Amino acid sequence: MPVADFEPVIGLEVHAQLLTESKIFCGCSTAFGAPPNTQVCPVCLALPGSLPALNRKVVEMAIKAGKALGCKIAERSVFARKNYFYPDLPKGYQISQYELPICLGGTVHVAQPDGSLRGFGLTRIHIEEDAGKNIHGDAASEVDLNRAGTPLIEIVGEPELRSADEATEYLKSLRLTLVYLGINDGNLEEGSFRCDANVSVRRKGTEKFGTRVELKNINSYRFIRQAIEFEIERQVELIESGGTVRLETRLFDHEKGVTRSMRSKEEANDYRYFPEPDLPPLLVSKEWIDSVQLPARLPNQAFSELAASGIPATDARTIIADARLVTLYFDVLAALPAITDEGRKWTANTLCGELSRALNDGTADLAALKCTPAQIARVFALQTGGTISSTAGRTVLAELFATGSEPDAIVTAKGLAQVSDTGALEAIVDAVLAKSPGEVEKYKAGKKNLLGFFVGAAMKELKGKGNPGELNKIFKSKLGD
Repeated sequence: MPVADFEPVIGLEVHAQLLTESKIFCGCSTAFGAPPNTQVCPVCLALPGSLPALNRKVVEMAIKAGKALGCKIAERSVFARKNYFYPDLPKGYQISQYELPICLGGTVHVAQPDGSLRGFGLTRIHIEEDAGKNIHGDAASEVDLNRAGTPLIEIVGEPELRSADEATEYLKSLRLTLVYLGINDGNLEEGSFRCDANVSVRRKGTEKFGTRVELKNINSYRFIRQAIEFEIERQVELIESGGTVRLETRLFDHEKGVTRSMRSKEEANDYRYFPEPDLPPLLVSKEWIDSVQLPARLPNQAFSELAASGIPATDARTIIADARLVTLYFDVLAALPAITDEGRKWTANTLCGELSRALNDGTADLAALKCTPAQIARVFALQTGGTISSTAGRTVLAELFATGSEPDAIVTAKGLAQVSDTGALEAIVDAVLAKSPGEVEKYKAGKKNLLGFFVGAAMKELKGKGNPGELNKIFKSKLGD
């Protein structure tokens, strides 16, 4: 099957639940996990005479997303009714936005292995309400309307993605941005971050898009990748065998790894959009837009700063995966006596190494870290000042993350200070050389790699506490270099 002769064209529509305490048009709770149909009222049940009232927080969060993603924020947008009939949609329509959404354009930036950022365009971001949930049992299907009216933003991407891997990395980057903004919890399992993928294929070298298929409500990165890869192969095989791809919506069967037809795909006119008569146009002033604040650093900005300072892309991605790590990284740098490349790399290594190990084994908690950035920076100062070795530094950091004790006190209590006294080191050097006359002759004859042998022997005598830099100098001096 010559999949290589075809090019996939992929566009993603991401539904992100906003972190409000109440629903978009009423005061019902949005908390997850409540018993079915306990977080409902006349508005989200669509009882006759009930009217929607817009939640201001929803608008602010949509503005925040738009600003972070470089969208144009519309000062006037309009809500619309999207008409379709489904058991979990009590009104028979969904309040959404169509012709005049709140955000237009924008870009999702995705970190690349070489440390650069690649941008993928957005079409729009609009506000809408979620539907309820159908629960299918053996004997019957039931409807839980707790989710009905939960506030969402739908982020519609341009069809610029060309592989399942690109789509997955795009989603990870977008999710991370929304989490940084504090407007979405990024929980794929609970459905608060989910996506529909529009997938088509075309022969390489052609400009016209193929017929697209929508893959609906996929809620894990692994399934997204599998669903897109299967759909690409299915469409290519269909075309190569003389068939045609149908415009349809398909579901992904993750147990069998295949997509299955769900229904023919609706076009926009099938939904009979028209302006929502119960809500006035949404007017957003320039002052309101300007008042919405963004974090000091978004993930793509932090990644660029880290990569530009020589931090490997893998470490940079590890750090930006949690906004708290980014804050800690820059706070530690600010606490160093001077910000140098050595200090940046040491700080990154510490967060990706010793701190990650402490978090994994449960001796540290990032939400309640026992030490301060200044204490972490003090360990670096002790190392660069020659008080402790790099090996001892890792021991100090492990204790610091576990207990929050002062680094100097840890060094004293554990006896980790290096021996740097010249007189004491010279005595050990003389003893090592006296015990190794053969190696001394070989060294003087040109076998300079024996220096490591001598320093290792001295460190053994000093139980690992000798200052290796000073030992190197003394050995070279004694050996005539």
